Amino acid sequence: MTTPAIAAADWGTTRLRLWLLDAQGNVVAERRGDDGMTSAREKGFSTVLEDHLAALGAPDTLPVVICGMAGARQGWLEAPYVDVPATLAEVLRGAARVDDARRDIRIVPGMAQRLAEAPDVMRGEETQLAGAKLAGRGRHLVCMPGTHSKWVRVEDGGVAGFGTWPTGELYSVLAAHSILRHSLGDRPASVAADNLHFRRWCETALENGGDVSSRLFSIRAAGLLQGLGPDDAAACLSGLLIGGEIASARRRHEAGKEPIILITSGALGVLYSAALGLAGLEIQPVDADEAVRAGLFEAANHNGMIAGGTTA
Repeated sequence: MTTPAIAAADWGTTRLRLWLLDAQGNVVAERRGDDGMTSAREKGFSTVLEDHLAALGAPDTLPVVICGMAGARQGWLEAPYVDVPATLAEVLRGAARVDDARRDIRIVPGMAQRLAEAPDVMRGEETQLAGAKLAGRGRHLVCMPGTHSKWVRVEDGGVAGFGTWPTGELYSVLAAHSILRHSLGDRPASVAADNLHFRRWCETALENGGDVSSRLFSIRAAGLLQGLGPDDAAACLSGLLIGGEIASARRRHEAGKEPIILITSGALGVLYSAALGLAGLEIQPVDADEAVRAGLFEAANHNGMIAGGTTA
């Protein structure tokens, strides 16, 4: 096995992704598991990390750079937020060191928007942004789908502002704990981007400027009056919520003047690509896994964790 130069971890609330990278940032080995912050708080962050590193055969002295919820107040070590506006290089250089660890471990801080009318925070997404290789000059609007989708304005290499739309969480809550649970069933089906119900309800949300709440009960009514089945009901809800998010974000951030940088992967990326297309928006896709790995590698370089790396 190629000798790794750094271990890089994206530590979320429910999931942990860990890679061993060589001195050029190439993947040497990787592991994924359900050892997110919630689980790691009970087992111990150091114990969870060392178990995964041992399974990968990582050297005892291999340094580790981490982003995500491990740096939250409820995580391993609170890595203080960097306030926007700020350059991504400033964020990466602010990685906090875990003092009582057996090896060199740094956690990348999140970002905070302290506007009185729009307070917001992010952890993990800043590292994806850093690894997305956006042009240093000009304005970019970035969409990062997920449980809590982020829309970020990047201007001249710095984060100027951002907003969060809890679209994925809303879908889960409505599907499991609202009247719509009778329409979607106990195990809502996965949604395909070419589903006509997904597309039609997405278009409805886009045309109505993101007005979602007034349409939600129509999904239940369509099941009672028009024979809408559970699979198509799930598609309706997904299309309505994603379309509502895009309409709202487009209005807030004046989208349409430049391509949307879509940082995502998997089935969710396919849905957002289709929905953004229905909104008439051009997209520039970026793979989320590749972006977070590149961002973590850059953070390691900025903090002098890789022999021969840069510290600028």
